[in-house]
Amino acid sequence: MLRYELCGMDWNNSRIYKFLPMHQVCAIAKDFLNGIGFRPGRRRAGKITTIAELGDFIASRSAFVSQKTLYGYVQTRMGMNYAKNFQDEVFLASLNIAKMHVFAACLSDLAIYAVAETTAGAHTSHETCRAIARQCFRNAIEENAGFAPTARWAPEAINEFEERLKDTIWEFGALKPENFTRSPRALVRWSPIAPELKQFDTEIVENSIKFAWLEVREEFRRRVDRAAILAEAGP
Repeated sequence: MLRYELCGMDWNNSRIYKFLPMHQVCAIAKDFLNGIGFRPGRRRAGKITTIAELGDFIASRSAFVSQKTLYGYVQTRMGMNYAKNFQDEVFLASLNIAKMHVFAACLSDLAIYAVAETTAGAHTSHETCRAIARQCFRNAIEENAGFAPTARWAPEAINEFEERLKDTIWEFGALKPENFTRSPRALVRWSPIAPELKQFDTEIVENSIKFAWLEVREEFRRRVDRAAILAEAGP
């Protein structure tokens, strides 16, 4: 499990020392959002040939997209005040809650798509598709459960994903960009921005994460070795 201690920050309980220089606060803000889903060497560039590598791709890209869009929205909305807010413990707690919920939503969207893309045209059973997606999703959730804002975060995320799996149409709907529904909603819902401001931002914020997924899907299609993963998964 990841643990960070930098410039007076204990990332396990979000304590931060006051009166840091501005450049240090900005660096802490970025490190805080970098804290999920990444470990040295995980962002590989070669072919994805195993279910374990498929899970790594899903987890690392979900972490990247969630942190990029959340950080970008918060920074844009707060303007010059955003660095000061990173010295506020209440704000940090709210941001941690948002970070984990957006991450889980990104995992849900990408896991469904990646498995559907991998098995497209292969006549893979729905049971096998669900099993692969479940393994990738659960591993990422359990790996990052130490960052959870509450003990309910992991089981609730897993239960919601299980319900989604029941309704997934692997041969059609799961392959569509429109199936990326959880992450845009979660980004708007959980971002620590006042509701009276969010009402003006919804379309732009949702489009920002939809746009971020374009590159991820393109990269996945380029790197996935469908035959190798299907051989491991079975019929």
